[in-house]
Order: sequence, then structure tokens, then C-alpha cells
Amino acid sequence: MDVYVKPMSKEFKISVEGDEIVVHCMGEPVGGKVNRELVKKLSRLFGKRVELVSGSSSRLKRFLVKDAVKSDVERALGAT
Repeated sequence: MDVYVKPMSKEFKISVEGDEIVVHCMGEPVGGKVNRELVKKLSRLFGKRVELVSGSSSRLKRFLVKDAVKSDVERALGAT
């Protein structure tokens, strides 16, 4: 799952803009704080283990949602 991240937001929220998933994070992009926040929040949202695959120092990140199929991810994102 590819995600575009906007750090230093007032609240954590996920939106779908066109074909892009945009995540507004409250953490600072220093020392991996945003990455940890994303993994934690996405794991809770999907109820599954989430791993950061690439983009650890970029705003464009790729995550792997373990044991999930595309419909699970779409359903969870539709509920936000």
C-alpha cells in the first residue's frame, strides 16, 4: 500500500484523494517518529500487522499489511 504522508498535522487522519492515500500525522519527521506513528495507527485500523517496506526518509511510503487482501484494506479505508 502506497501512502503519501503529511507530517506535523493537527490531528491524525487518513483521506483518499483521487488514487492516492494521504495520511496526516501529528509527529515530527525526526528520528522515525512519523514512521512509528504510522505503523501503530495503521495496525490498529486494519487489525493486522503493518510493516514499512520503503520510504523511511521520504513522504511517499510503502507499507505491507500482513495477511490482508486488497478488499480488507479498501473496506478499512472506506470506514475512515
